[in-house]
Amino acid sequence: MSTTSDALKIEEVRKELPRLSAEAHSADQLMDNVTHLLFDKMLKYNWVGFYMLEPGADPPMLVLGHFQGAMTPHTRIALNQGICGAAASSGKTVVVDDVRSDPRYLACSVETKSEIVVPIFAHGQVAGELDIDSHFPAAFGFEDRELVEYCAQLVGKRLEQA
Repeated sequence: MSTTSDALKIEEVRKELPRLSAEAHSADQLMDNVTHLLFDKMLKYNWVGFYMLEPGADPPMLVLGHFQGAMTPHTRIALNQGICGAAASSGKTVVVDDVRSDPRYLACSVETKSEIVVPIFAHGQVAGELDIDSHFPAAFGFEDRELVEYCAQLVGKRLEQA
């Protein structure tokens, strides 16, 4: 459950995003800026990263792009694997309050307790996703979901401009 201070921090971060988007010269730079902003400002966001669909890969593959947090062994994820694969395959946001209770979870860190993965759409197709892990159980409330989905929308719009 979000506290008032969480809601204020989310609103503060949300207000910074249009500026970051306008100042970014590319989708790549925007993704880098978003990972830094979310990781630095949101206390419960302990790993923040973008996975993008590899063009022409057969089978389709998510490839790790910009991220903040500890290194992960999962730099390439097939669409039939993990929570990331589930979000990209379904085109729907996936929120997992307790990763240990979800058999799809690909363990990256014993400290991770919860995760949110939001697909990024460009030209009506899933182009990638924004993945966030937390060391806190049930870290992602409604306001967090809205914030992360907004970030994904901004990146998707920038990808369409490329």
